[in-house]
Amino acid sequence: MANELAARGVARGARLGVQLGNGIDFIDVFLACLRLGVIFVPINILYRERELRHIVADAEPVAVITRREASDTYPSGTTIWFVDDVAIAASGRSNIRPDVTLDGDDPALIVYTSGTTGTAKGAVLSHNNLAANGITIATIWGFTDADRYLAVLPLFHVHGLGNGLHAWLISGCVMRLLERFDQHATPSVMAEFRPTVFFGVPTVYVRLLDANVLSDSTARDIGRAARLFVSGSAPLPAHVHEAFRQRFGHTILERYGMSEALMILGNPYEGERRPGSVGVPLPGVSARLVGEDGTILGPDVVGEVEIRSPHLFSEYWGRPEATAAAFHDGWFRTGDLGIRSVDGYYTLRGRRGDLIISGGFNIYPREIEELLLEDPRVREAAVVGGQHTLRGEVPVAYFVADDALDVAELARKCRAQLASFKIPRAFIRMDALPRTALGKVQKHLLPPWTGE
Repeated sequence: MANELAARGVARGARLGVQLGNGIDFIDVFLACLRLGVIFVPINILYRERELRHIVADAEPVAVITRREASDTYPSGTTIWFVDDVAIAASGRSNIRPDVTLDGDDPALIVYTSGTTGTAKGAVLSHNNLAANGITIATIWGFTDADRYLAVLPLFHVHGLGNGLHAWLISGCVMRLLERFDQHATPSVMAEFRPTVFFGVPTVYVRLLDANVLSDSTARDIGRAARLFVSGSAPLPAHVHEAFRQRFGHTILERYGMSEALMILGNPYEGERRPGSVGVPLPGVSARLVGEDGTILGPDVVGEVEIRSPHLFSEYWGRPEATAAAFHDGWFRTGDLGIRSVDGYYTLRGRRGDLIISGGFNIYPREIEELLLEDPRVREAAVVGGQHTLRGEVPVAYFVADDALDVAELARKCRAQLASFKIPRAFIRMDALPRTALGKVQKHLLPPWTGE
């Protein structure tokens, strides 16, 4: 594949867009790009014309490899290569590795942020970033060639690519790659394959808890075969954490990472996995909490998480001002608010931009969301700031729940357990919350509240 790409004129430092679902072709093209020093630009398969236009204009790839059915969504002038044609042509090329000398700091990926707050930026990750991250997680989570890894997360995202795929490549374990997680089909694959390791996002674990999907006996059998279930990319509600432990016999290991830094924090493989917490800094990662005035904070005080790490990106592609703004005295400003316990466990409190200031009081939406999600009838919840004439902002709750749940019950629960200024001014029922492919709520796409 590398020789085929080279024959098409794709050289070291060039960008190649790839919009493919999970499959061998994706992996072949990815490894070929790494071999050539070509910068791999994975593209979400759910993206449509507006999002694709932005990425093509920003990364300026020499071409995009995709499937025929997706080609008509790209802006005119984009060079499109159909993956089937590329794969057939590659099969006739030499299998001698191209002679390309690379440096560990050479860029390997441009990963576009998930766009939960607006226009996506391209984070540039190096070969060293990928290697350091992969070696770290394969080591701390005990990967060996005896493992069986069931891969269901999309490879166009760093969770599936930077963590899952690299743990497989480094350990030499057996990987079964599914095109996607399917609530009805995947459980039977789990029962048959009996994975020892499984990576998921909270919505995956919620669906695995559905009694109509897996019987209690099958769930327990899957749990007996496994040694590790990992969750990331979005907060895992505490009640899901406990329900999974009771049903599968495993305590999910929740961790925290992002496109710009791959893995950052994680609950320990051996040791306490604390529900609601994302754990402690990974080996080689330094983390701290910083106040609005730049003061370094101690335990039990909410501040912005800042990090230094061998996994950390070098820049936002073509955006020097955004890159400069993302760093503070050499520390990367994650934009996430968190609090650290005395014994070093971090708990996230939401995005810095999500902070609601109501009448001078700081309100952290995550606190209210977690309270709402304690009710098992509430499947999804998001809290944002709604404009208010007197208070500036007030919290507004959007939720997805069983029809039997009365909104008045949620309001009473909030009044009983929250300070008055934290009680949502409105509770808006929705069929589903807008989410990215990895399950992060896109709060900027929620319908605006027009109450006051």
